[in-house]
Amino acid sequence: MTTRSAQAVDHRGFDNPDEVRQFEHGRSEVLHMGGGTIGRHVLHPGWRWRDDVKPLAGTEWCEAPHFQYHVAGTLHVQMSDGTEFDLGPGTVSSLPAGHDAWVAGDEDVVLVDWYGASDYAKRR
Repeated sequence: MTTRSAQAVDHRGFDNPDEVRQFEHGRSEVLHMGGGTIGRHVLHPGWRWRDDVKPLAGTEWCEAPHFQYHVAGTLHVQMSDGTEFDLGPGTVSSLPAGHDAWVAGDEDVVLVDWYGASDYAKRR
């Protein structure tokens, strides 16, 4: 016997997001679906959280925890404890609150973020 879910099926792409949050050197495209929020962050060379998003967030470090898949480019991350590392295409990362990050190199960084997109780059 086959049972069916009572929930409606929803499938969309980032080509038609619910919300686009623009900031210097990039944007965050946001979809609200399935009771959650998912974002695609497109960060251009020269982007750095401290310079481009911190003025919107109003916090010393990025306080949005992220669970994200890295599609393209290299992101250099510095945690508030001084730990630093690079994240590149094909990497899945779980970043806790308390970090800065910047695009390393001259290729756009593209990330799909399942956890931190709901409030990312919203003006406080």
